[in-house]
Amino acid sequence: MLAEVLIYVPSIANFRLSWLSDRLAAAHTAALVLDAAPSGMVPESLSRQILDSIGARAVAMKMGRERRLLATTELPAAVSQEVDVRAVDAPTAIVDAFKTLLTGHDTDLIRAVGPAPMGGEFVEIVLEAGPLKQAMWRFSRNVLLLSLVISGITAALVYLALHVLFVRPLHRITANMTAFRANPENPNRIARRSTREDELGIAERELAAMQTDLASMLAERYRLAALGLAVSKINHDLRNLLNSAQLISDRLGSIADPQVQRFAPKLMLALERAIAFCETTLAYGRAQEPPPDRKPVAVDALVEEARESLGLGLDGPIGWVTAIERGLTLDADYEQMLRVLVNLVRNSVQALEGRAPNEPGRDQIRISGRREGTVVVLEVSDTGPGLTSRAREHLFEAFRGSTRSGGTGLGLAIAAELVRLHGGEIGLVEGTLGATFRIAIPDRAVDLQDRRDQRARA
Repeated sequence: MLAEVLIYVPSIANFRLSWLSDRLAAAHTAALVLDAAPSGMVPESLSRQILDSIGARAVAMKMGRERRLLATTELPAAVSQEVDVRAVDAPTAIVDAFKTLLTGHDTDLIRAVGPAPMGGEFVEIVLEAGPLKQAMWRFSRNVLLLSLVISGITAALVYLALHVLFVRPLHRITANMTAFRANPENPNRIARRSTREDELGIAERELAAMQTDLASMLAERYRLAALGLAVSKINHDLRNLLNSAQLISDRLGSIADPQVQRFAPKLMLALERAIAFCETTLAYGRAQEPPPDRKPVAVDALVEEARESLGLGLDGPIGWVTAIERGLTLDADYEQMLRVLVNLVRNSVQALEGRAPNEPGRDQIRISGRREGTVVVLEVSDTGPGLTSRAREHLFEAFRGSTRSGGTGLGLAIAAELVRLHGGEIGLVEGTLGATFRIAIPDRAVDLQDRRDQRARA
């Protein structure tokens, strides 16, 4: 419509000039007839018919120095507009056109001048503005109707193009998302990968990839859920069996036979590990870990209890090295951080036991601790063979991130969850001998008002 408006403005001016030129052309013919007749031989009735046929009130022609009034009717003293179609600039033509169209009256007279035939200088006519104004309004109406038709066709084409290129694909994406949400397990609900190269094509391909990954993860979660349900069902009977075996092993420990005394501790240790593994598996299957009860914890005491829990002696086949800052304290839940260290150290022990017989100078576990501002950093490292590429890809993922054959990966998954509950971070340090895990636990923010109240009460 804006383009039509820009076209209409010069068009209406050109129409006005064309309309006047047509009247001047008709006046040319009338001038020839009137000029050829002897003076006074043209009856007044014929002159009026000629003027009516061209829609003029007067016709005059100038030839040389003589200006002849060929036909006329009664005229007022002045005309409202004068137009010389031989030389008119575009701005003037546009302004005059809108004056005629909007502010002119039907009874206004217009003097139009144009080229004359037969060697004359010009032909001029005087006519009323009414017919011109009516013709201009008809032209404007036709332009408006044509513009509406063109705009309607254009709008329909644009609508169809948008519907085909954008709306229909968006409807398809929306319907697919709704259907996939209703049944994400159905592979037929995954979006079709588009071959389009624009943003919608990229969106469809990314949606299909996301749905594929999500369906795969859901299937895996369902399998894990089924596994957890199966473990929970058999855990009670399994733990009773293990407890019975532990009682029997305790009785065996009271037998004085040297062979029994030699193997009974190992049997008891194996049973304790089996029971601990069952409890760890069930602990991971709970909905979530309880929030940590954070208190100041002495890191050296925490590390020492983790060593004793795993039965590692200072003079055993696996070396034990600690490098902890003196008086280092950790703002954390003691039991949860103990579980984190036990899980990490147990993985290191299992990695080092894989190349038995062990030597303390070669096979070592090192635990270091230091404070970096408001963050306590603990590192658990070993001199073992390190992690495989598969374990690195699925690190901290249960049942996928195991570092050894037959493992479940629950230890790292539980450790990562407990560290996250403390608002901390855990990660594998690259470029080290063996495997090194770095734990960063930030201190809690201090409520200054509570601190002031405590001091006031003290």
